[in-house]
Amino acid sequence: MRVPHVDDHVSLSHDVPELSLHRGEQGVVLSRWFEPSAAYEVEFCVPGLSTKTRAVLLAEQLQVDDIVADKGDLPDA
Repeated sequence: MRVPHVDDHVSLSHDVPELSLHRGEQGVVLSRWFEPSAAYEVEFCVPGLSTKTRAVLLAEQLQVDDIVADKGDLPDA
């Protein structure tokens, strides 16, 4: 499993109940934090909510969605 990078599409590998986020929900990495340990700010569009949810998560809480992350397969805008 590779580490996430900014703009990668990721899925949660664990529930985050305090934010009503559940395993498998998909989001996009917005930024990477380095101190005190590597963490990633991820934005999720949670079904049923009118707002987006942002969370700072550790790499072990995320799984990179390589199919979407391979930007060479995306059509030109």
